[in-house]
Amino acid sequence: MAHNGTPASIDAEIGPPSPASAVAAARTGDAVPAGARLLGVDLARGLAVLGMYAAHVGPDPREGGVLGFVMELTHGRSSALFAFLAGFSILLITGRRVPKVGRAGRQARVRILIRAGILLVIGTALTATGTKVEVILAYYGMYFLLALPFARLRAGALAVIAAVSAVVLPQIVFLVLTDLGWADAVNRFDPLAWLGSRGDPAGSSDGVIGLLVTGNYPALSWMPFVFAGMAVARLDLTATVIRVRLAAAGVGLAVLGYGGSALALHFASGMRERPGIMYAPWWSDMADDPSGWRYQLGAMPHSETTLSIIANTGVALTVLVACLAACDGPLRRSRVTTPLLAVGSMSLTAYVFHVVAIAVLGFDVLPAGSLPVLLGLSAIIMMFAYCWSRFFRRGPLEWLLHRATTVADRVR
Repeated sequence: MAHNGTPASIDAEIGPPSPASAVAAARTGDAVPAGARLLGVDLARGLAVLGMYAAHVGPDPREGGVLGFVMELTHGRSSALFAFLAGFSILLITGRRVPKVGRAGRQARVRILIRAGILLVIGTALTATGTKVEVILAYYGMYFLLALPFARLRAGALAVIAAVSAVVLPQIVFLVLTDLGWADAVNRFDPLAWLGSRGDPAGSSDGVIGLLVTGNYPALSWMPFVFAGMAVARLDLTATVIRVRLAAAGVGLAVLGYGGSALALHFASGMRERPGIMYAPWWSDMADDPSGWRYQLGAMPHSETTLSIIANTGVALTVLVACLAACDGPLRRSRVTTPLLAVGSMSLTAYVFHVVAIAVLGFDVLPAGSLPVLLGLSAIIMMFAYCWSRFFRRGPLEWLLHRATTVADRVR
């Protein structure tokens, strides 16, 4: 578990060297491992985790003003960024630029399966605590399972799959949700539905049906984020031209998603909107859901519509490119971002910490509307992550997850 100081490629299963070690190397003039060039991925993951902190315990966006707007930015878009970066996690294990083959490929696939199972268990256990947080970890495990057959595809093929699934899958989910009588019958025989709902599977969104269709992060409408992340992970993200193109694509997708939704809803008959962007169904979760078929024209962050997926993918791309650029900037910038990098390097630990903290604090309504709690929890996890990363390569739960997957080394 201790950090032995040996550099690790970011393409390796164990991930990049710790943020603290990369910064320390830069300070002393030593060579920074190649993996450090993509520390921006960890920075983006750290922002995604703290964004979910803000969405769950921060001030309610309904309070308005600049702070309310910033809080609204975190709703839905942070979890979409988290799902987008799941694509990176998958390819870091199976081979980022070039897929692993032979024995190494088989071992990587087994590692994915083990991780998916563990995330399903952890997510279900956290849900069973009764906290008001819509825990994403079980869904994350499902994303890993569904993405595994596509892990050897090239960037172009993955991008096409992401685009097609963003258009097709939300329509399928919309049709399925019109009649859910069959779902309760399935849930009665689903152990995940029983465990997640603490013995009341009727109407549960915690079982397999919930993870795929009826839950808050259903795989059928969130897999486009994962496929998009996998496509981007295949690229040479150290190349300036690639970053410029991705940034342009990110901005373009965000404009297409949000702008397209705003135009479509403007021309849709029978629409009544409350004034202000904070209640606009093309932007905010606080908006009233458009009725009937018009719902599919909205881009509310948690709506799982095609336009919301396009928009949130654009935001995720833009944030990632910005984080990559920030981590390639001057040393001064690296010192500022190091605590966030540390959080991103142990995102599982950081995420579980905030769910447990919310359960202990006993918040009955989310967002909890407490800026002091948000700042306090964020400061605690950043200080812990930074101090931990000075001595250990992986976070506590990341180390346990890695140990659990060592059984894959026996695969021949």
